[in-house]
Amino acid sequence: MRAIWKGAITFGLVNVPVKVYSATEDHDIALHQVHDKDGGRIRYQRRCEVCGKIIKYENIDKAYDDGERTVVLTAEDMASLPQEKSREIEVVEFVPTEQVDPMMFDRSYYLEPDSSSSKAYVLLRKTLESTERTAIVRFALRQKTRLAALRARDGVLVIQTLLWEDEIRKADFDSLKERVRISAKEFELSNALVESFADDFKPEQFSDEYQEELRTLIDAKLEQGEALDTDATFGESEKEEDTGEVIDLMEALRRSVEKSRDAKKKKKSPSKKKPA
Repeated sequence: MRAIWKGAITFGLVNVPVKVYSATEDHDIALHQVHDKDGGRIRYQRRCEVCGKIIKYENIDKAYDDGERTVVLTAEDMASLPQEKSREIEVVEFVPTEQVDPMMFDRSYYLEPDSSSSKAYVLLRKTLESTERTAIVRFALRQKTRLAALRARDGVLVIQTLLWEDEIRKADFDSLKERVRISAKEFELSNALVESFADDFKPEQFSDEYQEELRTLIDAKLEQGEALDTDATFGESEKEEDTGEVIDLMEALRRSVEKSRDAKKKKKSPSKKKPA
């Protein structure tokens, strides 16, 4: 991994030098656009509206337009901002971990000690682990002031940038204001259905089926070209029969509980081998 930023965590008189690394990566298959008539590559170009020339990225500045006037902001202007020049990850407060709403999480980064001695780093990590607290920090990264949660995970310090409070929309739906009556039996069956699906979360058990199917499709097209038979490649999709039967919520819950329990029993029961 390559560090994207260097700085220091600061709280009180304590200074913890760190390197910052992206903790996640995109595994999606890269696709580009082509003309459907001849397969020609479609490219986007940065063309100046004044001179008509295609402009290189290093020759592009940012600008703000208030409707009447335009202010151009160069790379030097942006770098001159005090927050941009700061290399501090400032601890604002230590809060109970459960108080940080997951809705606010944005991007995740690993922090590596960047000092001849990692004592301060390890001390901070162990303190966060033992107190079950998360540090709320402020720092500047890529021309933006960030609010973030600093916590310990699997022996390493992790920063998760947070959305600002006004960046999270409120769920204001008229449909949620409707008065709904839930019977005790419906609530009991709903709880039973949840319990029938209950398990420990194991991320390694899940995979991106869409990307796997896309890779299968790409490989099949590379081998068979336009003569590809998708039904033969993926198998015909099962079509649900429309029986016209109307199932009420109680019946749907009851059937779902039975189906889930049956599936669990089949999963747990060992398969019997036929005698030779």
